[in-house]
Amino acid sequence: MALTRDFKETVKDRAARDPAFAKAMLDEAATAFLNGEPHVARLILRDLVNASVGFEDLAAETKRPSKSLHRMLSEKGNPSMDNLAAIFDAVRRRLGLTFEAHGVEVG
Repeated sequence: MALTRDFKETVKDRAARDPAFAKAMLDEAATAFLNGEPHVARLILRDLVNASVGFEDLAAETKRPSKSLHRMLSEKGNPSMDNLAAIFDAVRRRLGLTFEAHGVEVG
């Protein structure tokens, strides 16, 4: 019988050791928010926080309680735009990334 690993642990380990994978997760979280899927984005961000910053360090960096951050990034969480921006910024800085906005022509 083959040994199996918990999916979340696999994702967490990969994000912790593979900067390109972590960057892709952050990009996917941002894309999900922009595409109207905030519940998906919060769960991706939660996994990425666990793999990179950790909730205690995130709390210190954002000056928000760890327990509140856990609630914000839960499936039914409802972070304000200020809180969400602070979370994205802390993770982005921890990963050493920058965001670039690209315009899209509509019409």
